[in-house]
Amino acid sequence: FIGDVRDKNRIVQAMRENNIDIVIHAAAMKHVHIAEYNPSECILTNINGAENVIHASLEKGITDVVALSTDKACAPINLYGATKLVSDKLFVAANNIKGSRNIKFSVVRYGNVMGSNGSVIPFFMKHKNKGYLPITDPKMTRFNISLDDGVAMVLHALEHAWGGEIFIPKIPSYKI
Repeated sequence: FIGDVRDKNRIVQAMRENNIDIVIHAAAMKHVHIAEYNPSECILTNINGAENVIHASLEKGITDVVALSTDKACAPINLYGATKLVSDKLFVAANNIKGSRNIKFSVVRYGNVMGSNGSVIPFFMKHKNKGYLPITDPKMTRFNISLDDGVAMVLHALEHAWGGEIFIPKIPSYKI
């Protein structure tokens, strides 16, 4: 079902046509440099898209919504992180506007998903033969999670959410 998170009507149609109960919101403009160069597009996707998912979910009787977030939403220093922080706030606050509807909104926030599109690992692998890794700050802390562990975290949120939580897994951190 092809659609765009920016198009609320298409999201509503997708939920209506396919008898959906659970929504996992993973759409985002997640590449920091692209977001910085295209700030309005990033806002339209990451913030307005989040609002569209929330309102469509309320309208179509969804019971559970989990939004994927990022460690960059914690004390953000770039537009991507800032828009994901706003998205997180929208999903948490959506529990205040549900009225008597049987729906729970929660967020899962974790670090870099190893091997995903835009992951820093392939970027580092390209630079390893040059003898250095281009990093922003040597004091920076990084967090990685496997795809399987990321999926398990979403399933955990679906099973345990009361509504309004931001689930953050305990995962190892490292510095380069």
